[in-house]
Amino acid sequence: MFNQRWCGSSLVALLGLVVALSAGLVQAAEAPVPIAEFFAEAAMSRPVLSPSGRSLALQVTGSSGRRELAVLDLETMKDFRVVAAFTDAHVMNVQWVNDERLVFDVRHVDATAFDRFAPGLFAVNRDGAELRTLVGVRQTSRSGLAPNHYLLRVLRDGTADVVVLRIEFRRETGEVTDTTPFRLDTLSGRLTGLALGAPHNTRGWLVDQQGDPKLTVTNQEGQTEVLWRERQGEEWQAIARFPTYDLTGERLDPLEIGPDGQLYLRAARHDDDGTLALYRFDRGQQRREAEPLVAVKGFDFSGKLEFDRTTRRLLGVRYTGDADGTVWFDPAMKALQATVDERLRGTINRIDVPECGCSRWTVISSFSDRQPTLYLLYDREAGTYRRIGARHQGIEPQRMAQRDFQRIVARDGMQFPVHVTRPAGKGPWPMVVLVHGGPWVRGGKWEWAADSQFLASRGYLVVEPEFRGSTGYGSKLFLAGLKQWGLKMQDDVADAARWAITQGLADPKRICIAGASYGGYATLMGLIRDPELYRCGIAWAAVTDINLMYDITWSDAPDDYRQYGMPVLIGDRVKDADQLVATSPLAQAERLRQPLLLAHGRSDQRVPVEHFNRFLEAVRKTNSQVEEVVYPEEGHGFQKPENRFDFWSRVERFLARNLAQPD
Repeated sequence: MFNQRWCGSSLVALLGLVVALSAGLVQAAEAPVPIAEFFAEAAMSRPVLSPSGRSLALQVTGSSGRRELAVLDLETMKDFRVVAAFTDAHVMNVQWVNDERLVFDVRHVDATAFDRFAPGLFAVNRDGAELRTLVGVRQTSRSGLAPNHYLLRVLRDGTADVVVLRIEFRRETGEVTDTTPFRLDTLSGRLTGLALGAPHNTRGWLVDQQGDPKLTVTNQEGQTEVLWRERQGEEWQAIARFPTYDLTGERLDPLEIGPDGQLYLRAARHDDDGTLALYRFDRGQQRREAEPLVAVKGFDFSGKLEFDRTTRRLLGVRYTGDADGTVWFDPAMKALQATVDERLRGTINRIDVPECGCSRWTVISSFSDRQPTLYLLYDREAGTYRRIGARHQGIEPQRMAQRDFQRIVARDGMQFPVHVTRPAGKGPWPMVVLVHGGPWVRGGKWEWAADSQFLASRGYLVVEPEFRGSTGYGSKLFLAGLKQWGLKMQDDVADAARWAITQGLADPKRICIAGASYGGYATLMGLIRDPELYRCGIAWAAVTDINLMYDITWSDAPDDYRQYGMPVLIGDRVKDADQLVATSPLAQAERLRQPLLLAHGRSDQRVPVEHFNRFLEAVRKTNSQVEEVVYPEEGHGFQKPENRFDFWSRVERFLARNLAQPD
């Protein structure tokens, strides 16, 4: 178990923290911002108001470098104390159970990749009393439930209970086979089953604020079914069925059950881009309502609903377009947003209010492309602010780079977005094309991003394409990426680089391509397919061969995905056998002759290190300019700060050597 430490000294200066809000250009004479300022643990995570708004929970990094949980009494502004801290773990993901009790999980500082899938669950009172281990962190833990239990939601029914989800894994692969919700008393640890009569092969649940499971999603043999149950004891009724990987048909993505029992979901809007919008579900008609509640032109809806849980009213909806925003339906909240935005110009200002909607206090998270998130406490009665802290307190916004969002046109006419981060000075600059992983994810948005800002601080233009296959921009862009690994998806990445050249932003003789996971695959294929464009490449956690994704059965890719998903999304290893060879970096390794930096985590379950080992052996036969590093206990991404510092130091040196001057 973890070693606990009770200490408030590391937080003495917390409320006095001031972060500069001015913007400007970095002076050439200044030393570069240290790597640690970009990639260290966040100094603070988003503060959370208690349901009544009388207390504020804070996750802060103390003098030991560990993230701690502290609580501030907002009524007195004097009672400030650390209520949970560990010498060997970070406190993470804090939520209030009620006005007196909180729950949180942890991340062990020395955890291997496998341990990170078991964050545990702990509960503590706002005064530090009644600390209890609800879910153990490792298989050897003797306290709490087994590590395969995870927090599903807190309840608002007058108790100290939460709902946890038990996840059953296939021992050989780690694949999820079933899930079951339970009610858990955070004071006694008593566990109560909730899902009698539920179907097998469940993958997701929605539970209302009284702890009643209302909706579940099953997945079996490539078919997804969404089932609804109006109340306990009734039969589960299917409200939607669709092939899991037939992505052209009508689908239903349940999001949340409101305090009034209303089901909210995402579904296709049927516009030109095929974007998803937020809808209410009409349970009487067993279908979504005709008109969306929120739709964001050019973007799939992604966000969160904000309720006043006392009055059961929907106050507003968070969403992400090119940047984060909020649609407020409540007039008072709309007016408050306007007031805050007038006072804090040039930033996105997220307002968090207590669940009761009745408190004088709100928390404001303020950020921009140049400013990491700054946290403020706003007094609605007095109209005044108090600075609480910042995620990256060593970052000076005036030394950061401008980030823009644009849509460009590929060689075949397909339009796709790009994010562009410009360093100080005047271009054309040496450029890094940074390719996101996934690839079935959205790559970025308008905010401060550590990797692109770090590269820009070293003088590199950073271009991040949202190539076809990316999600978040509608089904038209996504579906255009089916079976296009190394083909049109790769063309989009190259087209983004050439666009930056034609715009006068990038030096055509000093371009490096970089990325992780799928982005690592695209890096290797870019060097192979477009050797005249890219001078060097950096690939970490990289997929190096599609057939290996089929062959390595102990990775965390589900069998269902390999059998039904990969043939549709990436390629059928029989029908598309020639294509998979032609688009395999491993099979084409002899064609890669540029300088290359490779990095991998030895414990990676998503892209096992065999991808790295085989490709390194193959490419070294014809390329003497390959550097490599393996981090023993890292998984799919580098979690330990010391490894992040080491990796990005290597990146800095590699780029300086290879992009210093034109050929």
